[in-house]
Amino acid sequence: MITIISGSFFKGFYSSFVNILVSLKMLEQDLYTNNQLEKLGNSLIFLCDNLEKATKTHLLKLVFIIEELSVKELGIPFFDLRFDLWKLGPVSKDLYVELSEELNLLSPYIVTELTKDGTTIIRSKKSFSDDEFSDNEMKLLESIVERFKYCTANELVNFTHKKDSPWYNTALKNGVLELLESGKMNTTEIPIDLSELLADNADKLMFYQSHKEFLKQSKTLKS
Repeated sequence: MITIISGSFFKGFYSSFVNILVSLKMLEQDLYTNNQLEKLGNSLIFLCDNLEKATKTHLLKLVFIIEELSVKELGIPFFDLRFDLWKLGPVSKDLYVELSEELNLLSPYIVTELTKDGTTIIRSKKSFSDDEFSDNEMKLLESIVERFKYCTANELVNFTHKKDSPWYNTALKNGVLELLESGKMNTTEIPIDLSELLADNADKLMFYQSHKEFLKQSKTLKS
């Protein structure tokens, strides 16, 4: 008896295989400390518990907005994640992969649910802990939730793509703004440099760079 395997099977298998390779590459290239994962995981819990709706797109956008406003207002990275220039970005590619497949690093904090229309809903898995947050960071989280609580995913995308935003300026500087806006390009390997937000504040920029170097050395020591 000969079994004929459809092309859709191979397509699905190949897609799953590629996602596995991407996840393995992520783990090889990026080291996340326990403190970093605790902070990210609990931030997602906080967002899930306080937003009107927490989809994958909502969380991907809000994680960037938190990082951007933390750099702008506090002079320090909130998560210290890399964000790349995508059509619907900025996006942390690692977080995108984590939320798109079976949870791994963030499985102690959240659960995902795929709805009939293909939307990924994120829910908290345990109670929020503020152990990893300073008072200023908690105020920032609370203000962001209050400001964006009822925003749709498209409204969040538009907010991060407004003129003179890090996304807009990075796309313009690298000559891909028109390609991204027209949909001719969906993803790039171009990182968003949030230090440019502090170009007019030398003291805060120096503080930001020093903090980034400290975090880099901390990761090296824990590797």
